[in-house]
Amino acid sequence: MNIPREPKYAWGQRVTAAIPLTNDGSYPDSEPDALLVNQGEPGEVVQVGLQVELNLPVYLVEFSGNRVVGCVEEEIVPA
Repeated sequence: MNIPREPKYAWGQRVTAAIPLTNDGSYPDSEPDALLVNQGEPGEVVQVGLQVELNLPVYLVEFSGNRVVGCVEEEIVPA
């Protein structure tokens, strides 16, 4: 059994995309593999959740244009 990893980021925290974020198929308004957010774009954590099967924190981050993207810790860095 995996012990859940404690979230590194909190609700309301400013972050930056560490890599270009593309659609993994879960963003219905964009084509699969379409660029959603450029590397270096700032955003704000608007919700912190848990990916249950892997016990990993998942962050909903609002980027410019009200685009909310689900991110894992490796995809974002503190702003």
